[in-house]
Amino acid sequence: MAVFNFFKNEFIEVIEWVDSTSDTVIWKFPDYKNDIKDGAKLIVRESQVAVLIHEGQFGDLYKSGNYELNTQNMPILTTLKSWKYAFNSPFKVDVYFINTKQFTNLKWGTSSPIFFKDNELGKIRLKSFGNYSIRVTDPKKFILEFSGTNPFVKINFIENTVSKMIASQFADEISEAQISLFDLAQNFNELGTKFKDNFQDEFANFGLELEKFYIESVSLPEEVEQMIDKSSQLNILKDKLQDFSKLQTGVAIEKISENQGAGALGASVLLNAMPKLNSQINESSNSNDLLDLLKKLKDFKNQGIISEKEFESKKAEILKKL
Repeated sequence: MAVFNFFKNEFIEVIEWVDSTSDTVIWKFPDYKNDIKDGAKLIVRESQVAVLIHEGQFGDLYKSGNYELNTQNMPILTTLKSWKYAFNSPFKVDVYFINTKQFTNLKWGTSSPIFFKDNELGKIRLKSFGNYSIRVTDPKKFILEFSGTNPFVKINFIENTVSKMIASQFADEISEAQISLFDLAQNFNELGTKFKDNFQDEFANFGLELEKFYIESVSLPEEVEQMIDKSSQLNILKDKLQDFSKLQTGVAIEKISENQGAGALGASVLLNAMPKLNSQINESSNSNDLLDLLKKLKDFKNQGIISEKEFESKKAEILKKL
């Protein structure tokens, strides 16, 4: 993880972090209890920041570049240690490197269902998943929140903490979005942008910036999905009997058209047959007519045009009239 050349009891002359990983966010330079030589070279690479810490107090911060550590460019540390100007003795200090690159494709998700109130479906349970990208913007605040005494911190540790925060805030935001469940998918991008802006204050408390936030999917309980799948065929969300009849007739037409020889004539006959059958059941008192109707209904059931439940319901109506 780092390149350095010194042995115990030798003064440290070069301080740098050559990161060979892709997931380290905080890395403490290992001094092995050695002192740093006055005038030692500090190398801070692109997408890095170095922070000096003396006995738990933050000292100077260095962005990318090469530095010679002396009292002239360590004003905060010089004050903390009460050094006199041009102090040139070896010194001890903790050096932390922070990776400031953008960490992408981090995952978030609601571990348990959250409640969402839809104007048409009422209160339902849903889960949601997505990804996001973050970057460290305040190294000192970030170290306080995530490092402690740890010599290094990986992005998966940050991801676990931040993702829980996102899931909690997402539940609040989605409940206030005032959008229909059926419009969610087509508004993922718009909602993601809105939620990113709303989440930013909380991320700033950790010394982070939320660069990107995406909603990838919203999942519903299986029974709700089944109801929506069937309802969407003819928009029968209000569950009216008339609409339900239209739906079943449409399904029946589709099944007849799949049978060889049925064609458009079969579909046309069935389209008119169902309402007439309902009317005949209600109006007829002749037992022979009613038995004929029962046979027709059985034929429909055998062809899969109507369900067993629907057949039994109509059968019960007919038997009452016999």
